Amino acid sequence: MSAKTGTPAATAKSGYWYESAQPLASLAFAAPLLVSYEIGVLVLGPQAIRNAADVWLRRLLDLLGFTQYFLLPIVACGLLLAWHHLERQPWRFRWSVLYGMLIESLAFGFLLVLVAGWQSRLFTGEHPACAAGEAEGGAPLAATVVAYLGAGIYEEVLFRLTLLPAAAWGCRVSGLSWRASWVTGAVATSLLFAVAHYQLDFTLLGWHFAMQQGEVFAWSSFAFRLLAGLAFSALFLFRGFGVTAGTHAAYDLFTLLV
Repeated sequence: MSAKTGTPAATAKSGYWYESAQPLASLAFAAPLLVSYEIGVLVLGPQAIRNAADVWLRRLLDLLGFTQYFLLPIVACGLLLAWHHLERQPWRFRWSVLYGMLIESLAFGFLLVLVAGWQSRLFTGEHPACAAGEAEGGAPLAATVVAYLGAGIYEEVLFRLTLLPAAAWGCRVSGLSWRASWVTGAVATSLLFAVAHYQLDFTLLGWHFAMQQGEVFAWSSFAFRLLAGLAFSALFLFRGFGVTAGTHAAYDLFTLLV
């Protein structure tokens, strides 16, 4: 594991598998998704469906006093650039690796569709659950596509790029090994990722939590989203942020065809 971050993605030294897992390549690969989502939301206006993770992150920035609209995508890009700087990697990559990352994302996304279909038929006989959550009924196709692009970016920024390393660091500080820390962090953030797609209203230790957006809870879709969260976590650790975000977006878009 890397001496600096401990992530398995940093173990290789050269070649496609190394370059494509680096944050700089991830930023170049994910940038079109990010730009397409932000432009799509602005163009669609009232018809736009904002991804929930996008809304939560913007609310957090608002609470901190940062209300500039384009600050969130700038912060997302800044996190990847900071990660690349901490890894002390060269500030260059072969642009040809982006084609391989696209193929990987489509392949992993399609594999996840197959797993989702098998799981749905096994437990419910219904269509596969969308990892991003179901779009609102009657929503225009363009709005749904834009929302799914946003899920690929901002859900991965929130749950994998931000919360997973933070959880692993917390486990490491508590005395666990790096390997156990990453596994524990992946399980914890995957559970949170799955729960975040449902309507919630409960009180814990005097704190009231309520989230009206999302679906009504169902064990079958929860089980799949937990599995998807673990898959995205594994991809993030071994293949980097770009392939993970691309796989997430590809899967969600593939569900439109199912």
